[in-house]
Amino acid sequence: MLQRKLNVANLSTPIQKLETLSQTLGKDIYIKRDDYTGTEISGNKVRKLEYTIQYVLDNGYDTIITTGAITSNHARATAALCAKYNIECHLVLRGALKAFEGNLFLDAMLGAHIHVIDEHQSREKAMERLSKDLESENKTPFIVPSGASDWIGAHGYINAFEEIVKQADELNVQFDSINLAVGSGGTYAGLWYGKYIHNLSTQIIGYAVNESASIFKNKVIEIINELDEDITTFDTLSINDQYIGLGYAQATDEELQFYIDIAQQEGVVLDPTYTGKAFRGLVEEIKQGKYDDQKAILFIHTGGLQGYTEETRARIQRLLPTFNKDL
Repeated sequence: MLQRKLNVANLSTPIQKLETLSQTLGKDIYIKRDDYTGTEISGNKVRKLEYTIQYVLDNGYDTIITTGAITSNHARATAALCAKYNIECHLVLRGALKAFEGNLFLDAMLGAHIHVIDEHQSREKAMERLSKDLESENKTPFIVPSGASDWIGAHGYINAFEEIVKQADELNVQFDSINLAVGSGGTYAGLWYGKYIHNLSTQIIGYAVNESASIFKNKVIEIINELDEDITTFDTLSINDQYIGLGYAQATDEELQFYIDIAQQEGVVLDPTYTGKAFRGLVEEIKQGKYDDQKAILFIHTGGLQGYTEETRARIQRLLPTFNKDL
């Protein structure tokens, strides 16, 4: 286990009860606000990057290469921390350059070198090619996987689990499950391993946002085995892939209306790529009776408001009441 990390995130993040939804669903629904970890470094990524960047600094690397979608929260958080610690940052972003906004704007503002590849190119191969090019320039690059989801980054959510255990004691509540979006596997792996080493019965339930449950389970097992090769039983892994919908960062009008409803009922804005899909899945599963044996349920808000693109905002505007113009 790694002992050294940066201390740049605003931790610990609060746990809040969603009163209206709790009454509606007949459960005690809580949300952990990991969207409060910062601004440029907001969301769950910074917990993982605290370990990743420290590892880079401790081992003599001067350049980071990482990857994600054009709208990647991880890429933006990496760019911010690289700027802070004077590390050269290269982002291999997959997708179409439609608009200079959100995370892409922040990536550039923070000084990252941006390399755009199309949807059909391998991000891993692109990063390897870039790494060789940088090595030829006498640089020492370190490749960070999407979402910082490896054995290094997973330490951030081992710590987060310990934070939740302490907060649960303070709130005098025992969470039957911790629920979250799964987009690259590292957050889930860290929470699951935290639960494992504490030997608690809390279920860790993930909601896939882009890939099948089997793909994510294999990725999570790979990360956990990098942390602890002695673990051979993974029958408590639980990842639901029934709420991916149209695909990564895409949403139907029904899904967008759900995000609007939660915002107006609870004052909490979910993002359309990760937390929105996962929270909608959680609510639907509760309604279907899948959580009937649970009383206290925790959801982790992993951030991502910058994921609301101009196109998505325009679609949401059409679903909202007409603006008042009589003042």
